[in-house]
Amino acid sequence: EREVRLGALVTDFTKVKAGSLLRANGGFLVVEALDVLRYPFVWDALKRTLETGEVRIEDVAAHYGLVSATGLRPEPIKVDVKVALIGSPLLHYLLYIYDEDFRKLFKVKADFDTQMDRTPENLAQYAYFLKSCCDREGLRHLDRSAVAAIIEYSSRLAEDQMKLSTRFGEISDIVREANYWAEQEGSLYIERAHIERAIEEKIFRSNRIEERIREMIARGDILVDVEGAVVGQINGLAVIHLGDYAFGKPSRITCQTFMGREGVINIERRARLSGSLHDKGVFILSGYLGARYAQDKPLSVAASLGFEQSYELVEGDSASAAELLALLSSLAGVPLKQNLAITGSINQKGQLQPIGGVNEKIEGFFYVCQAKGLTGDQGVVIPHQNVKNLMLRKEVVEAVREGRFHIYAVETVDEALELFTGLPAGERDENGQFPEGTVNYLVDKRLRELAREAKEAEEEEGGEQDGEEGTEARRARVRRRLRT
Repeated sequence: EREVRLGALVTDFTKVKAGSLLRANGGFLVVEALDVLRYPFVWDALKRTLETGEVRIEDVAAHYGLVSATGLRPEPIKVDVKVALIGSPLLHYLLYIYDEDFRKLFKVKADFDTQMDRTPENLAQYAYFLKSCCDREGLRHLDRSAVAAIIEYSSRLAEDQMKLSTRFGEISDIVREANYWAEQEGSLYIERAHIERAIEEKIFRSNRIEERIREMIARGDILVDVEGAVVGQINGLAVIHLGDYAFGKPSRITCQTFMGREGVINIERRARLSGSLHDKGVFILSGYLGARYAQDKPLSVAASLGFEQSYELVEGDSASAAELLALLSSLAGVPLKQNLAITGSINQKGQLQPIGGVNEKIEGFFYVCQAKGLTGDQGVVIPHQNVKNLMLRKEVVEAVREGRFHIYAVETVDEALELFTGLPAGERDENGQFPEGTVNYLVDKRLRELAREAKEAEEEEGGEQDGEEGTEARRARVRRRLRT
């Protein structure tokens, strides 16, 4: 340390202070990695100390040549300290890749999971954690119903019915706010109603944009149909993240098909609004289309796929199932039910694959249907693997229980196709043909027609070119005769 005397910085041995490394000598020093990295001088000094086993008390400015004068330079002090850095997995990966000293000095990694199994033992430990939190901060204790509500909320944070979240900071915040509402009501204990009130208030403080989007859909500014049936149009589902809050938003996906050789045209990609994962989903869709319907004929189709009224980057492959259904609907000329929405990615075999954010997506479509009026036949189609991830809000669960809203779990594209069209999807028979009256029969028939029409168009174009070439040859012969 220094003090100013007569306009100059002065120091002496009494102003030498021990830092964290010296105070932790002979023991352990636990520090936040990000705090250390914010100051490059500190990070370099820490690595040097761990390499040499000595702490040097020196002027940072003088060490890096920022000032010409030097201050006190005490003898190095031997230290024996174990340093533990705490940080995010991403920070560890970056340091491991870009800092060779980090690999040598920090060899033991402890990777803490954000989830744990929902076992009876862990449930008891969770209850002990809640009790210790209340004791430590002088809060009211939770009754059995409140503990159950916290457990449900924890599983929702983990997005898994068989897991519990270890994001204890967020859990503690809910308990503190629930304690406030219990105090307002003069309750002796924190009850389920107080936990639910705390969660609702937390959502209310963060859902302004969600409410605005929902209002725009209800007013018709953002076009989303929840009734009727339309060819080549389907309701997809996306998740919007706003820091500590995420919500689902339905999006209209449309498809137009016509004769051509371009294949599937990703409008978002053409507009540079498509991420690499979304592009991959569209490529997989093209692979499925060719493998399923183009074994005995070429694909002579062009299909334009797009997210309507979407002005931000589209990323992820969770809309590939919706895009495929819209494409098949356009080819077959069969309308898709607009009272349903779908989320899920597909593989080239036509199997639906699990996705993230399933709770937010279902709730997003539910609230839009609620704003426009629940009809009793509305619902969401999800991959069957996501059933274990369902931890929905109370009002959605009640609507499903009462039959006012529905959730369908499917394994394949054909199952989803039957739900959206009300027609059988159809499987090839021993002759390789789809049964008449099925959706796949209509798709295959239309692709065959497009292939035939494309071939005829190419032949006509070739004939015209041959005719033009013959006319030019005759004219050339006439010109040669005239010259002779």
